[in-house]
Amino acid sequence: MYKYLIKRILDIILAILLLPFLFVTTILIAPLIYLEDGGSIFYNSKRLGKNGKVFIMYKFRTMKENARDIRNADGSTYNSIYDPRVTKIGKVLRRTSIDEIPQIINVIKGNMSFIGPRPDLPEHIMLYTNEEKRKLKVRPGITRI
Repeated sequence: MYKYLIKRILDIILAILLLPFLFVTTILIAPLIYLEDGGSIFYNSKRLGKNGKVFIMYKFRTMKENARDIRNADGSTYNSIYDPRVTKIGKVLRRTSIDEIPQIINVIKGNMSFIGPRPDLPEHIMLYTNEEKRKLKVRPGITRI
């Protein structure tokens, strides 16, 4: 029980320390995203969190505004380095994982941790095996070990 409390406290401290980095990154990246196609700066996506609770995950937008949703045969989101929906700046943001930086806000809000399983789309819970449902016992993470 205490290890979860300590992990949460460390998440909060690290997230607060990284807030200036998030602010500066947003100031530098936001105009580039906006100038490319005039769309929103952030991409907000519903994801599965701890105990199966759905939350909104924040990222810098890497696709063209209102890009259509493409799914793989298994229902997962299509992801390819050749995806024509990805903007020029989006390719750089994805390659460097800078698009993930706004998830620091999710850590502060308590929806995510810095380390944990990646959060899935809510509809994927229907595909989980009993073993996979175990990951819903912890906060999803920005990164995983």
